[in-house]
Amino acid sequence: MTMNNFIFENSTKVFFGKGCVKEYLCCLTKAYGDTVMLCYGGGSIKKNGIYDEVTNILEAAGKTVVEFSGIMANPTYAKVLEGAKLAKKNDVSLLLGIGGGSVMDCCKAISIAARYDGDVWEDFWKRPGVFDFEPLPLGVIVTVAGTGSECNGGAVITNRGIENQDGQRLSAMQP
Repeated sequence: MTMNNFIFENSTKVFFGKGCVKEYLCCLTKAYGDTVMLCYGGGSIKKNGIYDEVTNILEAAGKTVVEFSGIMANPTYAKVLEGAKLAKKNDVSLLLGIGGGSVMDCCKAISIAARYDGDVWEDFWKRPGVFDFEPLPLGVIVTVAGTGSECNGGAVITNRGIENQDGQRLSAMQP
């Protein structure tokens, strides 16, 4: 049984099917500025060809690519802050995450932290906060299906600097 290509939108527009990156990425990034921060994990995208495909498309579209790699499973708040700092330093206009749920979650958190001057953990993860600003635009290329992170606003981030009374590190989900 084969699945037909389709486009699905539910607050998030999903382009599904063979060749979607090649067909749509260039036009989807036109609406944003010149600098795209490419976010990914351990580097498997360099081995499987996705990295070259995406960077070639972005560079052909005149985009400057800033790399943010090393996003680990169960991303940490420190990694989020590192990504936000890089995005601010390079005046990034679009985050593009390539990977599975952890990469997507980290990118969602970076999109908020890159545009917020306060304490993101205190104001949005530790307790629900109200966004009175526009987060940095974010797109994702899903390489591992399963978490559904591409279709929701939640993100699981671990703050290794905070432990509960049982000595466990705290993770929080941003609503």
